[in-house]
Amino acid sequence: MCGRCARWRRGHNPADSFAVDKLVGDASAVRFVQDFFATGKPVGVICHGPWILVEADVARGRTLTSYPSIRTDLRNAGATVVDEEVVVDQGLVSRSPDDIPAFCAKIVEEFAEGAHDVADAGATTA
Repeated sequence: MCGRCARWRRGHNPADSFAVDKLVGDASAVRFVQDFFATGKPVGVICHGPWILVEADVARGRTLTSYPSIRTDLRNAGATVVDEEVVVDQGLVSRSPDDIPAFCAKIVEEFAEGAHDVADAGATTA
């Protein structure tokens, strides 16, 4: 892990019930997401995780799933939201809260595929 990533991770506990709110309000976390999407590497988001994609402006033009309470925010940010156990959109793997086995299988598959081509706003293309 690079030094920048290690510095960013300190103090961010993903088990914290307010972790997403903290991340969305953290400019360095938003930059981290933008920079990571720009690499085209696979990304996995679970439950409320897609919220940071909205703030980083990388949800636009993507298809994903999430926890029901943030689906309107995703749509307003230009994403297509579907209610499926797991959704894969060019390296972006998303899931609803109760579908961990399907998510794990898909994210491993995406890691094996490697990086995807990068398009505007950090989205990836075919």
